[in-house]
Amino acid sequence: MMMMIEVVKSKIHRARVTDANIDYVGSITIDEDLMLACNLIENEKVQVVNVNNGERLETYVIKGERGSGTICLNGAAARKAVKGDILIIISYATIDFEAAKSFKPTIIFPNENNRLS
Repeated sequence: MMMMIEVVKSKIHRARVTDANIDYVGSITIDEDLMLACNLIENEKVQVVNVNNGERLETYVIKGERGSGTICLNGAAARKAVKGDILIIISYATIDFEAAKSFKPTIIFPNENNRLS
């Protein structure tokens, strides 16, 4: 029997919220440079953890303007953070148990302006 498990695939560690837009359909907008660097794609499901207040939510990614540093919570998610809050954004993948033993997630650490040094 093949066993599948869920593992961390991608993580943006300690990104700063640049905006929260309650009047949007939903999701999180992420600078395309950050998406590419951590192997995220548009519409991918992510877990968002707010370091400042402990809130956690699941949503999907919308591609933001490249080089903008944008991290914007949209729709109902905008109630979970304010500009300046620090987020950890995580995506997961389901893979074979044996493959998971050697799998390495892509983790990035943007600076205080959500740029990669």
